[in-house]
Amino acid sequence: MSETKTRQSKDFTNAPMCLSGRGVTKVFGLGDKKTVAVDHVDFDFHVGEFVSIVGESGSGKTTLSKMLLGLLNATEGEIQFMGKPRDISSGAKKREYWKGIQAIFQDPFSSYNVFHKIDSVLLDCINMRGGKNLPKEKKIEMMTEACSFVNLKFAELTNKYPFELSGGQMQRLMIARIFLLKPKILLADEPTSMVDACSRATILDMLLDLRDETGMTIIFITHDIGLAYYISDTVYIMEHGKFVEFGKADEVIINPKAAYTKRLISDVPKIHEAWDLSTVDLKAE
Repeated sequence: MSETKTRQSKDFTNAPMCLSGRGVTKVFGLGDKKTVAVDHVDFDFHVGEFVSIVGESGSGKTTLSKMLLGLLNATEGEIQFMGKPRDISSGAKKREYWKGIQAIFQDPFSSYNVFHKIDSVLLDCINMRGGKNLPKEKKIEMMTEACSFVNLKFAELTNKYPFELSGGQMQRLMIARIFLLKPKILLADEPTSMVDACSRATILDMLLDLRDETGMTIIFITHDIGLAYYISDTVYIMEHGKFVEFGKADEVIINPKAAYTKRLISDVPKIHEAWDLSTVDLKAE
């Protein structure tokens, strides 16, 4: 991968909408034991936009991501996909929806079937895109191109199992899978949290390349506001199930308005400043 890019956010205000929601809510439990995980949120994600949803553990961002994927039903509210109310009321309709939206999760080790070789993982993507009857040579060419896009060599992966790769290689293979599927939307839920800093920068740059190559919308779920600033066009800040602030990355992170956003930014360690440890219990074991 080439050297790290300088972040340049884009303005998508007038771009077509691909995914939007109004009053989207998720409640778990009943009565005194109910928990409002996502609380009447509104959002507009545009075609080709790189969006980050930032929040600490328990903020509701992962629950929201599962609703966006259709893995959880909303308790209230409406989600629109490509300008129309989303219909995932049957298995067939969900499968059709998943042709347009795919995901990369934080744990690459649980993202693969341990009995399926890498060839099978990539061939399944080609088949999903209607390439089942393509000649074998064409399929190998497509898999080779997808692996090359993420700096992997298909010839060195064939007949191997995903668990024979490192965590960073497994995450890159997930991006190769998305390269083959070419969904309209990619939801990346903490995809760099289990890899080292070098692999993290590489994967983020690959996600940017993927967006530029295919024009897909990428929704990046993270607790790291620094990564969100580096990679995003638009940032949504989530606290206790609500969006407390959203807008262009520069506006939100350089000139934050919400107290929660300011705290997230202040919690990012800075090399040239003394670290504030006042909130840390130094006596804790």
